[in-house]
Amino acid sequence: MDSGAIRRRLGVLLTVLTASGLLAVAAAGEAQAADPSSCTGRKIRTFSFSTGSVKLYKSGSYLCAVTVPRGGSGKRPMMVSLQARGFEPVVDKGQFTQHAGPVRSYVGHRTVWIKGSVGEGSYDSGGWKRY
Repeated sequence: MDSGAIRRRLGVLLTVLTASGLLAVAAAGEAQAADPSSCTGRKIRTFSFSTGSVKLYKSGSYLCAVTVPRGGSGKRPMMVSLQARGFEPVVDKGQFTQHAGPVRSYVGHRTVWIKGSVGEGSYDSGGWKRY
């Protein structure tokens, strides 16, 4: 095979690999957009309160939290906050129908402060806790 044929085959191979990589990235983005309430990892705690609950997930050195309402339907004020000690809190707050969040933060070995609310009910870890 001459060098021109090798270059052409390498060019075709590079084009195919690039296209398949772009399709994989696009498919992953669509999967994430299809289920915005999901946190990766395993659920480690559920903090229940009068109008809902905060679900906490762990994946490696990351925590993820979601606030979900208890019963009812329609838009209502919801909030979820996850703060690793030494960092700013990661907050999702607004009028939602199904959930607030997910919020995700690197925690490493740090303690965290977790808050969540649905309407008038709320949860507050009340201090720095290790999960």
